[in-house]
Amino acid sequence: MSSKKNRSKYTNDFVPIRSITNGVIICENNEKVTGVKIFPRNIFILEPDVQNMIISNLKNVYNLIDYEFWIIVADRPVDITSYLSRLQLLYNSQTNPVKRKLILEDINKANMFTTTMNVVDTEYYLLFKEKDMDKIQKKIRNLIQAFANAGLNAAQTSNDDLRIILDNFLNGGMTTSFGTVMS
Repeated sequence: MSSKKNRSKYTNDFVPIRSITNGVIICENNEKVTGVKIFPRNIFILEPDVQNMIISNLKNVYNLIDYEFWIIVADRPVDITSYLSRLQLLYNSQTNPVKRKLILEDINKANMFTTTMNVVDTEYYLLFKEKDMDKIQKKIRNLIQAFANAGLNAAQTSNDDLRIILDNFLNGGMTTSFGTVMS
């Protein structure tokens, strides 16, 4: 008699995650996945010497990491309705016809984005896994300092950051439109 494995259709039944707490994914095997969120910076508007220095420093950051890590790029949906509302108020209060025209162009461009495509913010993460919380905190401090020395800002991942990363990964980059059911 052969035994069949019960295959669940629910994600939480096959993803080995126990919880997400304090910016850390806690896996069923007690390994923890966490890291830093690296805030984007457009270095291409800087002088060439400064660009080269940041790129060189960034290479040094990655060469100093002596453990397995993942670099993740994730798109996070952005709601620009508040921005559009502020533009509309500004447009209504403006009397100068040239400024009104410029504001109206911004409103039309923002409306085009919301109707023809999803508005997203691209975010960058460096994640690693570790069992020991003291080692995790030390690695996070070192990464934040190393990125600061390279001219980039970084902070420990939040629970929300990790949920967005998992959502992107598990849903093939497609944004889900349903909410979490709480009991």
